[in-house]
Formats: sequence, C-alpha cells, structure tokens
Amino acid sequence: MSEFPPVSYVMPVLNEERHLADAVAAVLSQSYPAEAELVIALGASTDRTTAIAHELAAADDRIVLVDNPRNDIPVGLNLAIAASRHPIVVRVDAHAELPENYTVTMVGLLNSTGAVNVGGVMRAKGRTPFQSAVARAYNSPWGLGGGQYHGAKQAGPSDSAYLGVFRREVLDQVGGYDETLRRAEDWELNSRILAAGHLIWYTPDVAVTYWPRATPATLRRQMFATGVWRGHLVREQGRTPLKYLPPPLVVLALGASTVVAVAQLNGLLPRGADRVAALVHAAPLAYAAGLGYVSARSLGASNVREWLLNVSVLGIMHLSWGAGFIRGMSTGAERTVDTSRVTRR
Repeated sequence: MSEFPPVSYVMPVLNEERHLADAVAAVLSQSYPAEAELVIALGASTDRTTAIAHELAAADDRIVLVDNPRNDIPVGLNLAIAASRHPIVVRVDAHAELPENYTVTMVGLLNSTGAVNVGGVMRAKGRTPFQSAVARAYNSPWGLGGGQYHGAKQAGPSDSAYLGVFRREVLDQVGGYDETLRRAEDWELNSRILAAGHLIWYTPDVAVTYWPRATPATLRRQMFATGVWRGHLVREQGRTPLKYLPPPLVVLALGASTVVAVAQLNGLLPRGADRVAALVHAAPLAYAAGLGYVSARSLGASNVREWLLNVSVLGIMHLSWGAGFIRGMSTGAERTVDTSRVTRR
C-alpha cells in the first residue's frame, strides 16, 4: 500500500438534521494529502436530513449519496462501501466529528503496525446539562464497561475499534457488516476480522468527538436496544466478555429484591426467612451506594444537580442495557429496533 492511498469515508444517516452538516464538514476538512470521497447512505428520515444531504452533495462533488430504505446501520454501511471506490474505508458517524489529523494519523498506523483496522478514542461531549452527564458516563469505565476506546492510555492490539479505518480487502474477505444485526455490528465484524488472523490496533493519541443522546427517553431506548443485540450475539456465539455481565446481574438482583419485598409486605415469607430476605436486599442497596459514590468521585460533580444527573444517567444506562441483554439472551433480538433516532432529540 502506498503511503497515502485514496480514501472513502462511509456514513449511514437517519434523522440527523442537527448534526449532519458539522459531521460532513469535519470529514471534508481532513488534512489528508490524497484523493477522498464521502458516501452517505440515506435512511428514510422524517426530518430535514435528506434535504440537507442533497444540499451538501450539490455543493461538493466529493459527496456521493445512496439510498438505505431499510434504515439499518449495517445495511447502510454495506451499501456505502459498495458504492465507494478507494482502498481505504473510513467509517464515520453523523453524531461524531473527526479531528483534522484523523485520517492521516490512522492511515499512518495502518502502514506502521500492519493492522487492517485502526481506531482511536470516543470522546463524548454534551451541550445541555443532561447530555453532559451522559458524556461523563460515556467517558468513564463505569458507564459503558471501560472498553479501550473509552479512554485507555496505552496503544496496542484491540478486540474492536471505535468507527474504524479499514483496508478494503479485509472487508471483502470477511464479507462486510452482518445485515441481520441492528446493533453491535462493529463488535461482530471485528470478531470475524480477528478470527481471520488479522490485527486491529487502538491508539489513544486521536480522539473523535461524539455527541450522545440528549434526553432520558432516547438514552433509555438506545441502551435497551444495544443490550438486546449484545445479548442476542452472546446467545448466538455462546460466549461473552465478563465485562458485559454486571448490568444484567444488577437487573436480576433488583428484580429478586422486589419480589421478596412484595412477599414480605403480604406476609408470604415462611418463618426464619428474614435473614435470606436481608441478603437479597443487600445487593440493590450496595448498587445504589456504589452508584452514588461513583457519580461523585469517578464522573465528577461540582454540585448536587450534577451529582443527581450522574446518578440518573448511570442508572438509565445500566438498567436499560441490562434488561435488554436479558431479553436478547432469553429470546433473541426479534428485529428489535433502536428508536432513539426516530423521534426528535
């Protein structure tokens, strides 16, 4: 591969009128010394996203538009990749903004490490108090499990990559994104890349700005759908990293505590069961105490309002994701859809 081969950016979008122009501007302003194109896969948006995309394409001939009537992210990514032309494929997201040196740094890492996919840090940011609390949770190991791309300090081999900068031939070799999935498509693709004997590389030196969900309802829907599809993959593959187990265990503990509490209030527990009941209630109490401590110490809170927002965001993320995971493990995904981008945020 030449030092700086041409690159194709691929971006699936759905209802992104608030973010699309900024995301596209960050792509087109990359300081990369070779030919580039941006292929946008347009879902059936209900806001002005499609109109904005056509306006952007009319103003810059580097932008190519393809339709994604099924709306699913992996379908859109495969359509965009099929319509692209260049040997390096850079996945981008309308909720993310690339730093100016992103592409040149990542292509340099492909060359120097021999990896077939490289990724950097997801650096979440917020504009409102709630979204800022979500960003603090994303940037903490207590929010989404501490994956490398949430802030690991050491560069090295990885089991996945945020977004990803790929050699096209590896995508052709492993068959692209799995179109039966509606979430967790990145992790599943990277698991096939690793199984094929290739190297995925993580660098902490490049951070991509990510704008997370901005309301409790959209965060809850996003986390539940993500948990369902993760549980579905675990059900299909028969294995899971241990870091994915705490949220569903918390949900189960809270459920058990609720059942025991109802039984206690209605006098349904047999004699001598008080100690057992106390043990059952200990787990959710410990979780609540831990939530309060982490919200103050790890996420940081300058006042009571921020602390309460941290507590509520972590609770929504953990419990929604955990409940979704149990659902996916128990019954499969059953075409569960992430509706957090369908309505206005």
